[in-house]
Amino acid sequence: MSSIEEKFLQIFGHEPDVVAAAPGRVNLIGEHIDYSEGFVLPFAIKDRTFAAVRKRDDYVVRIASAQRRNKIVSVDINNVKPGLKGEWERYALGVLWSMGVTTGVDVLLDGHVPLGAGLSSSAALECSVATAINHLFDMGFNLEELARLTQKAENQYVGVPCGIMDQSISLMAQRGSALLLDCRDLSSRNIAFDIASRGLELLIIDTQAHHSLTDGGYAERRASCESVAAKLRVNSMRELTIERLDAARNQISEVEYMRARHAVTEMKRVLDCVEALNEADFAEVGRLLNESHISLRDDYHVSCPELDAAVNASLAAGAFGSRMVGGGFGGSAIALVEAAKTEATIRAIESAFATRKFKVPRFFTSLPSQGAEVVTRS
Repeated sequence: MSSIEEKFLQIFGHEPDVVAAAPGRVNLIGEHIDYSEGFVLPFAIKDRTFAAVRKRDDYVVRIASAQRRNKIVSVDINNVKPGLKGEWERYALGVLWSMGVTTGVDVLLDGHVPLGAGLSSSAALECSVATAINHLFDMGFNLEELARLTQKAENQYVGVPCGIMDQSISLMAQRGSALLLDCRDLSSRNIAFDIASRGLELLIIDTQAHHSLTDGGYAERRASCESVAAKLRVNSMRELTIERLDAARNQISEVEYMRARHAVTEMKRVLDCVEALNEADFAEVGRLLNESHISLRDDYHVSCPELDAAVNASLAAGAFGSRMVGGGFGGSAIALVEAAKTEATIRAIESAFATRKFKVPRFFTSLPSQGAEVVTRS
């Protein structure tokens, strides 16, 4: 019996019917463009969230978390709908609602994706629950449908207007590859991401400046892009070129112009990065990572002092490239470094943080990992 099965038995008094797991993610490049129908290039990390689920013969939903001292939240499934107040359990309840579950279930969550670090802990939770529910009730949803349903849960139930990237990579990831994802139609292509054989490593830096996407900053930026699309009569930033955007600059506000400029240029950087990876041109990959961070910092205004310090210290220590990842306002950065220089880079970042009296950052590395899967079943 696995650890989560044992915890489930202790909390609920019986064993689960199914256990599923889903990973967090790092987005190599392509930030804040999934909701603009852009291309993104994420990969799944090894850190995962587990969801153990069992059917009930009534209408009661009970949810517990191994990280919340086994507190049990109980609610009638008929009352699970947008507007129902709650905290962390809303992410799981939103999935039950979006998937149309009509009977009671017991759910235990065990999350190992760092919270607030920009590594998509919320999508890992949602996708682990969705994978378990899809199997338990034999619903037959494919991965693209599950991505849409889990995004719907976060958009409409939790109230975070996120794009589709995080849920898609958590569900669709393949070990050893990044995923070039077209956020318009969810078509995807695996891109080999073998940096270890080149003596390189992707260092993930959790600044411990924890962020929240429910405070309005994320929504404001998405709204700016949607406003530009409406004013310029296009469906999304995907249909703009930088030349067309510049020509229409007098039709939009200066803030809208900057937000749109990031989206348009970031989409091109993603496709350029794929070409660079195919050619194993990691110097070019690094240059594109740097440009992405500058754009996110200066045009999108979603960086913060801790993220900038991590990026600057990484580059000063010799990194090929570095940038913030995730929604921003805190969270994590990545640095593409020579493996032999990883420890020196870590020391440089720690020194920069200590000088500025920031929290001590956390570091880890991860190779591209497998997406969501059922790990035990009845």
